Amino acid sequence: MAAWLRRKIRGILLDISGVLYNSGEGGGEAIPGSVEAVEKLKAAGYKIRFCTNEDQCSREQLVNKLRGFGFNLSSSEVFAPAPNARKILEERNLRPFLLIHPGGIPEFEGLDCHDPNCVVIGAAEELLTYDNMNKAFRVLLNSSNPILLATGYGRYYKKGSNLILDVGPYTKALEFACDVKAEIVGKPSAKFFLAAIEDMQIPLEDAVMIGDDIVSDVGGAQACGIRGVQVRTGKFRPQDEHHPTVTPDGYVNDLAEAVELILKHN
Repeated sequence: MAAWLRRKIRGILLDISGVLYNSGEGGGEAIPGSVEAVEKLKAAGYKIRFCTNEDQCSREQLVNKLRGFGFNLSSSEVFAPAPNARKILEERNLRPFLLIHPGGIPEFEGLDCHDPNCVVIGAAEELLTYDNMNKAFRVLLNSSNPILLATGYGRYYKKGSNLILDVGPYTKALEFACDVKAEIVGKPSAKFFLAAIEDMQIPLEDAVMIGDDIVSDVGGAQACGIRGVQVRTGKFRPQDEHHPTVTPDGYVNDLAEAVELILKHN
């Protein structure tokens, strides 16, 4: 029996893109067996939270998309970075320069963005231009208390058959240029994982994170005391099995295999 299965499992954190579905033309498609795998976990009484760094659409839009693939879930089960960022902005009375994907703008509707005094950066793709990066740079540089919120810290993600630069490299550039440390409001932030665990009301040692990102999903969870399991789907690459700093508690070919193992041994 794999080591990650030897301790009791009561709650499961699931990454979405690359674990439940693959993005692509026309919105993508569910990974074979993933819909049935989620259904089996729920039928067996496991607590599930869907933990994503998706910031290119609202949480409601993401849930509707997943339902279109056949997944049964609600918005309350989804933990995403945009609601966290909005909460911080409101609590601190901040006016953001939003360098995010147009699809994610609805999560920030109603906020005062006039004369920004902080920056929120996400996987904005074509909007991550030299001009926009310079605007963000100047907001931070001209602030007496520069605040940079990033929806994640990933290096890349998979879109269709290609790997795409994620928000991490651009965040690093602003950190370096402005001598500021970004506050990560998604994975691999410990606060992000701990909020999902608290919502499930289970001990850390009873949870497992299943993801395709060796650093943000697996490494981020392990840093909090949560078991991290790597799937060989999504943006997984064979060299991830020899990562210099992160060693997953287990590897599985896909979510369906992970669920079969959990149901068999737990």
